[in-house]
Amino acid sequence: MDITIWSDVGCPWASLLVWRLHARRAALGIEDVRLDHRCFPLELFNDRPTPRAIVDAEVEALAPLIEAAGWRPWWRDASEYPVTTLPALEAVQAAKEQGLAASERLDLALRQAFWRDARCISLRSEILDAAEQAEVDTKALADALDHGRARATVIADWQAAKDGAAEGSPHVYVGDKGMLNPGVEFHWEGPKPGGKPVVDSDDMAAIDALLRTAAG
Repeated sequence: MDITIWSDVGCPWASLLVWRLHARRAALGIEDVRLDHRCFPLELFNDRPTPRAIVDAEVEALAPLIEAAGWRPWWRDASEYPVTTLPALEAVQAAKEQGLAASERLDLALRQAFWRDARCISLRSEILDAAEQAEVDTKALADALDHGRARATVIADWQAAKDGAAEGSPHVYVGDKGMLNPGVEFHWEGPKPGGKPVVDSDDMAAIDALLRTAAG
């Protein structure tokens, strides 16, 4: 079975999960399990860009868990920070025209570009650069983006999530069993922004269990 992941590319909790799924899938040798990405666009739910102060605090809290990925808080000029992740979410859906493998490679490349390299993934040029790095057909992807072929999919996913298909980012399904942010539990101390998240537990076995269940 595929593992379906509802998330936002700009969500650090979701990106941690995606990174781990890729890493553990390779380590366990079950590459036939595909990751089917669906959209949980936080900015549409909240009617605002996701505040950078909250994101930076979350990345700081997750730093010990994602050291291998080389992620860190945004380090380029503030003027280059992405104001929207909708184009990136759309691109991941558009890449499905080339298959789920292409879509999941692009999704991971975009997360790496944002969290590790501090690239403005709101930009078409940055999305296509990530696609090239991920060995996705950039000409075909550019055509899909320029004609908006996946734009309606992003909105449809948002509406489906509002109707109960997903409770947050990340919400994962293996078959009909759904799990919110599997493997990590945390709570937030203080106000948002201004406070900080605290990781209460981290269970890597939950990631392996997801993959093994999907592999049958």
